[in-house]
Amino acid sequence: MAASKSVRGRLNGTGPVAVIDIGSNSVRLVVYERKARMPTMLFNEKILAGLGRGVAATGRLAQESVDLALKELSRLRALCDHIGVQETHIVATAAVRDAENGSRFVARVEEILGAKVRILNGNEEAYYSALGVIAGFWRPRGIVGDLGGGSLELVEVSGAKPGVGSTFPLGGLRLQEMSEGDISKARKITDESLKGYAWPRMEPGERTFYAVGGTWRSLARLHLVQNDYPLHVMHNYEIPAEEAIAFCRSISKRNLEDVPHAEVVSKQRRPLVPFGAVVMERALQAMNAEKVVMSATGVREGLLHEALPLDLREQDPLIEAARELAVLRARSPEFAEELIGWTDRIFAELGIDENEYERRLRHAACLLSDIGWRAHPDYRGEQSLNIISNAAFVGLDHAGRAYLAASVFYRHQGLGEAALSPVIRTLFTDRLRDRARILGAAMRVASLLTASMDGVLPHVTITRASDEMVMKLSPKLAALDGERLMKRFKQFARLFKSGCSIAIG
Repeated sequence: MAASKSVRGRLNGTGPVAVIDIGSNSVRLVVYERKARMPTMLFNEKILAGLGRGVAATGRLAQESVDLALKELSRLRALCDHIGVQETHIVATAAVRDAENGSRFVARVEEILGAKVRILNGNEEAYYSALGVIAGFWRPRGIVGDLGGGSLELVEVSGAKPGVGSTFPLGGLRLQEMSEGDISKARKITDESLKGYAWPRMEPGERTFYAVGGTWRSLARLHLVQNDYPLHVMHNYEIPAEEAIAFCRSISKRNLEDVPHAEVVSKQRRPLVPFGAVVMERALQAMNAEKVVMSATGVREGLLHEALPLDLREQDPLIEAARELAVLRARSPEFAEELIGWTDRIFAELGIDENEYERRLRHAACLLSDIGWRAHPDYRGEQSLNIISNAAFVGLDHAGRAYLAASVFYRHQGLGEAALSPVIRTLFTDRLRDRARILGAAMRVASLLTASMDGVLPHVTITRASDEMVMKLSPKLAALDGERLMKRFKQFARLFKSGCSIAIG
């Protein structure tokens, strides 16, 4: 029986879009809800077929890997039909383009999937990896490194513009085979391959290495668990370069089994992680990197990003994701939009210093302020915090994620620190915590005054003269004044060590 359209997302518009990525190590299907600035995944499945295994030595895709990949692709075709996918992009990378029997394999793939396969060359792979990072970060600056099973792509990225990409035969599978499993030999091969690359000159503060690819995500997951990092969100997970280099050296060994917490890496990935670590270590040193940042977005998201109209590509991915959640979950998405303008005016009136980054976070928090309302009142703050902490947001670092979660938590639960998750408290700075409390207190006033419905906030102003803060309601809102409103307004004013009053007129 065909699935009901109602379960395929709530913002379909252009309908489900699929990307099938046939890599040297994995074959993956990702189905996205629709074309959007940062599309939401409906379904995600992969199999580690190992198509690149043996290609460096034999020049051919191994029949066992081909059979496994084709069987999986038949399943993926059935899933796409069942979901109702309206548009499918199929790409193949290093193993298929390098193997002498790659074209025969592609013909079988096209027969199974009923669509053309695009074989990306190394420069194209680098380009789409960089576009994926542009899709997943806000104005990134640095070097994108995409490590697959058969190749490594490097490309400079600055804002919305990828540079010219370069490709190297340093994929995890290929390096393992070329080095015959010898880590010292793998280092020499990596250094020899990278020595001809002209690393772009970058100013201090710009030398960020954006790491793309499943092997590097596995490496970062191991680092995250070993360091007891409180938030298990891989996208935008940062490691200082010196620390990352030392960690890569510590796990560059033939067998990960004696490495603490190696079980968080899948058994199929474990043999490749040490070779991925070698490549990361040598790349970070050669680049003189300041930090490595993990990216969950890459070629697949880059393909979809390129297909968007210019006006959508220029949108802020964090704001658009928060706006979608408001549409799906808030009592009144229009109220959330009004809250942005209202807090703009308040922060300007009160002289609260904000940089562009902090302003973006405040706007996103306003859009997310009411997404937990369907929970029991005692748990709205906790539920909102959990959703925001773990949501598939992009264009957002972990400190910013903590700010969003905390400000919405304060909005529901009050400004007490004891109930706030220690996970959140450890992630954000004192400056962000203070601004989250201010915003949370302002949103508490707004939610009580308006019942979180639109149409009221444009007629309410807050001003400050000397040591008193005044909330002015238009005459038609006079009936909304009351003791509870005054109590919340006092709580807000105390953050500024100010008295307060409510005026009508």
